[in-house]
Amino acid sequence: MVRDVASVARYLDAEVVVAGREAAAPVDAVIGLSELAVIAHPRFVTLVTATADDALAALGEESDRGRLLRETVLVTHAGDARIRAAVADAGVTAIVGARPDDELLHPLLTALLAVDRAAEERAVTSAMRVLTLAARRSGVAGVVAELAHRIDGWVVLLDRHGEVITTAGAGSLHIRDAVAVAFGRPVRVRHRELQVHPVGASDDIDALLVTAPRNDASGRGRELASQTAALLDLVLRTDDPSRTERLGRSVLIDGLIEGGAVAASILHRWGIRERTLTGFVLTARTSSVDLERLVALWFTELAVTHVFTERSGSVIGFVRDDLADALAARVAEYSLTLFLGIGSPAPVETLDRTAGEARQAVDVAGAEGRRVVRYESISTIHYLFERLDTATTRRIAHLLDPLGEDGAEGGLTQTLRVFLAENGAWGVSASRLGIHRQTLAARIRRIEELTGLSMTDADDRAAAWLALRAMQR
Repeated sequence: MVRDVASVARYLDAEVVVAGREAAAPVDAVIGLSELAVIAHPRFVTLVTATADDALAALGEESDRGRLLRETVLVTHAGDARIRAAVADAGVTAIVGARPDDELLHPLLTALLAVDRAAEERAVTSAMRVLTLAARRSGVAGVVAELAHRIDGWVVLLDRHGEVITTAGAGSLHIRDAVAVAFGRPVRVRHRELQVHPVGASDDIDALLVTAPRNDASGRGRELASQTAALLDLVLRTDDPSRTERLGRSVLIDGLIEGGAVAASILHRWGIRERTLTGFVLTARTSSVDLERLVALWFTELAVTHVFTERSGSVIGFVRDDLADALAARVAEYSLTLFLGIGSPAPVETLDRTAGEARQAVDVAGAEGRRVVRYESISTIHYLFERLDTATTRRIAHLLDPLGEDGAEGGLTQTLRVFLAENGAWGVSASRLGIHRQTLAARIRRIEELTGLSMTDADDRAAAWLALRAMQR
């Protein structure tokens, strides 16, 4: 909870007379008039409590205290015309006519701000628990992503040389600004409120955390980012065996895909004696699933070697031919939507073929909303278009150019798509399109006139279907 001058006035059932600081300025502290000697923080407001007589005397002073009052907000129980005129003449914003009397005013405001400060500290503590969990699950990238979410802004993490380690939010669009602010370079910066937090000790800085909170009136974003920098220092300095393992598996998968005798040698040294393996690619509809950890769990349950790696949000790997069904069953039963593409078995010297087939199969799975797709089950049309170049595919699609875009000519393209998908069944096609059979017949005649194709000819129907699929690609 962030208190500003206006909210404090509402709490006191008082009125704000704006002459200096804005009513929307955030409040940081409360002191008595006799304690006013310095302004703690220029971005935040200090409330100064005073009786009517003391306030009038201070407002009339031509002294350092009088000048300091202009940078604060005066709070008083009095609300008469003298006080209002005095604060207006002195250029001091004041909360006048406060409900509590002069004796209760200061302790009441002190308690109010203490409650707010405790709420801010609890919010930061709660956020740090989540950030620590993110560090355990997803490492540096997870921490930075969660921080960007918590401050409702963007984050850039730079190494000591100014190279990007990772970004979150819109950070990838503002790397130049982040580098300029972090290293004090003479570059015009579009974002003036950037905050820089060193990761590491002053004499041994590992990285620089640059944050751009959307609204940081309370200072919570700054405190959270500062504690996150300390957490990142621990994460960056801690040796992560799992990271080394993932890197090793990634390099080994590259060797397997290269194929040849090297691939067979890698598998032999890895303890795998199979002559053929089946490739697979696994993706998810949501980024909240840790696919690599999930596949590791499944492979452990199946008691097989972890021959897989994570690439660009997908997991690619190889499994024994007889275990492909078990992997597919786990994907089909998983609570969240996953997409699995399975290639056909291939000799260990040519695993790039089954890996490529798995990629094509997972693309089909995502496009058609099917959880598991095997390469052998893909229709012949997919095989055909995989082997055609872009120019040829476009020439096939141009066959239906006379029909125009959907919506023109009564939606002829959609009419043709439904009619062919229903194998020319007039009643079912008309029902799906929500039109009368006679209207459907008229549209089909118009399609035949425009394209020169006959829907009673098997070859023409096949050509029309190929053209429709080419348009989709």
